[in-house]
Amino acid sequence: MDEYFKYGAAEIAHLKNADPRMAEAVEKIGRVKRRVIPDLFEALANCIVGQQISTKAHETIWLKMRGAVGRITPEIIAAMPPEEIKKFGISFRKVSYMKSAAQKILDGRFDIEALNGMDDGEVRAKLCELDGVGAWTAEMLMIFSMRRPDVLSYGDYAILRGLRMLYCHREIGKKLFEKYRRRFSPYCSVASLYLWEIAGGAIAGLKDRAPCKKA
Repeated sequence: MDEYFKYGAAEIAHLKNADPRMAEAVEKIGRVKRRVIPDLFEALANCIVGQQISTKAHETIWLKMRGAVGRITPEIIAAMPPEEIKKFGISFRKVSYMKSAAQKILDGRFDIEALNGMDDGEVRAKLCELDGVGAWTAEMLMIFSMRRPDVLSYGDYAILRGLRMLYCHREIGKKLFEKYRRRFSPYCSVASLYLWEIAGGAIAGLKDRAPCKKA
């Protein structure tokens, strides 16, 4: 049975009180259902697969891999030949990241379950010790597996696009991003769910005002 990121009245009330534009967006979009993967290693593998590819491509590759392999565990990934994992549409670079993480977990060099006892900053720093894992991957794991409530990723293109569209900005620099992060805290993860929906076109009439890139 699928599990989803849970939120309720407190999170909705906070976001509606944050500002009128977010309040209107929450009303128009309604409840957002985003699946979570409770198993930390499986979620980590999922996040690695999703690095720098579209949501659609990510879902297609993941469903193909899950359909063929079943549950994704360190034991299974460590035992599979790289070529067999690559055939799902995953680059050798990402395959190496998954296999490296699997081996470090199996031989005790990385205690993935210990992440549950760490704060967000510690989780981010610890995950970034793994090959191929940066802040974005760590933050996606925090939302879509650990279900941490207060994560807004500056490294996520769609989050920045959603902010530009909702607040009519041409660019979102770090300072401006931090203003919105503080505004949505302590429920930034739920704000992220709505910003992803906005970036995907959930509200008609909102446009991305980012400057066009010169050829």
